[in-house]
Amino acid sequence: LKVIAIDEQLRVIYEDNVHFDKDLPEFKTQGGVYIHSDRLTVTSPVLMWVKALDMILEKMKSSGFNFSHVRALSGAGQQHGSVYWKKGSIQILKNASSELPLHQSLKDCFSVSNSPIWMDSSTTSQCSTLEKAVGGAQHLASITGSRAYERFTGNQIAKIYSQNPEVYMQTERISLVSSFAASLFLGSYAPIDYSDGSGMNLLQIWEKVWSVSCLDACAPGLEEKLGCPVPSHSVLGPISPYYSQRYGFSPDCKIVAFTGDNPASLAGMRLQEGDIAISLGTSDTLFLWIQEPTPALEGHILCNPVDSRTYMALLCFKNGSLMRERIRDDCASGSWDEFSKALSSTAAGNNGNLGFYFDVMEITPEAVGIHRFNKDNQKVVSDFPKEVEIRALIEGQFMAKRIHAEKLGYKVSKYDEKA
Repeated sequence: LKVIAIDEQLRVIYEDNVHFDKDLPEFKTQGGVYIHSDRLTVTSPVLMWVKALDMILEKMKSSGFNFSHVRALSGAGQQHGSVYWKKGSIQILKNASSELPLHQSLKDCFSVSNSPIWMDSSTTSQCSTLEKAVGGAQHLASITGSRAYERFTGNQIAKIYSQNPEVYMQTERISLVSSFAASLFLGSYAPIDYSDGSGMNLLQIWEKVWSVSCLDACAPGLEEKLGCPVPSHSVLGPISPYYSQRYGFSPDCKIVAFTGDNPASLAGMRLQEGDIAISLGTSDTLFLWIQEPTPALEGHILCNPVDSRTYMALLCFKNGSLMRERIRDDCASGSWDEFSKALSSTAAGNNGNLGFYFDVMEITPEAVGIHRFNKDNQKVVSDFPKEVEIRALIEGQFMAKRIHAEKLGYKVSKYDEKA
C-alpha cells in the first residue's frame, strides 16, 4: 500500500508505503497473497488491506503530516479483486469509532474474508457458462470489452454464488478493490467507476450500464449488490468524520472516485491518442488510448478514465516482475546489478536461444511452465547457462508483448524500429 501527497504545483511533499509481507507478518502472505493448494485459487485477506491503511495513516501522523491541508484524495486499486460486505456493514462503516483503528471496527464486516484477486484462475467453468449465456466469447467481448477471463469479477461472483449461495445471500454490497478503498474513506459504499468496472465482464462499455444478460448469467439480484457505476473522475462526497476526528482531516476534503491500477497508469502517464505505454509490474501491462476500439478475443477494451467518450486498450501478462525476481534470485544471487551485468554480457538475439517463463498460468497466451528453445528450434528441457537464461527471459517477455500487440492491430513503424 503506497501513499503520495502532492501540492498544487504537483510537487511531491510526502510518500511512504506499507509492505504486506514484512510489515503485517501476522497475515502470513507471500507477495501479499495466499496461493491455495490447487495453485489456481489466489486470494488476499481483506482485513490486511484495512490494517495497512490504518498503519500508513498512523505513520503519516507520527511523522507530523498535516492532514488538515488535504483538499481531496483519490486512489487506485489492483484490478479484478473483489470485496464482499456482509449485511448491516454499512452502519458499522458509517459509525466507526475514531477511538479504534478501522480494522478493529470492520473485523466482522466481510462475508468473504479472503478476497479473490487478479492472480486467481479458478473460474474456468464459470467463464464457459457466461460466454454460452450471451452467445459466445466474441459476443461477450463486444458487450463488455473482453471475452470471459478467470480473474474477472463477474466470474468470481458466479463461483462464490455457486459454491456458497448462503455467503452470497449474506452479502449486501460487492466492491472492487478500488471502490472498497474509496468506501473506507467515504464512510459509505463508494460506487464502482466505469474504467475499473470494465474489468468485470459485466459492464456494457458502450452504454456504461450493467449488462442484464451478464448479471443474470452470474448470480441473482446482482445489480443491487453492485450499485450504479460512475465516471472515473466523479467527486463522491466529503471524507468520513472518522478521519477528521482521528487524524485531523478537514471535513471539506473531497473523495474522488478510485479506479483500477491500469486506468490510473494511463491517466498518470498522461497518455493521448496514439501513445503506447508498457508497465512492468507484478503483472506486465501494455496499454494505449483508443478512439474506436474493436474488442477481440485477445486483450481488453476498458472505458478511458480521463475521457468517458473514449477507450483504452490493454494487454496483460501475469508472469511479470515476480517471474523476473525469481530468475534474478536463481541466476544472479538476488542482485539486480548482477542481473544487469549478465544481460549486458550476452548478445541481442541470445544466439538463437529463447525462453518463455510462466510460473503461474499465463493470461496472454494461456500457458504455464518454462519453455526453452535453442537456435535449431528444439525444445530444451534443462536450464540455460545463467546469463543465457536471463536474456532469454527478458527477450521472450518483450517479443511476446510485441507479437500480441500487433495481433490487436498495433503497428511499429520503420522509424520506431530504427530509433
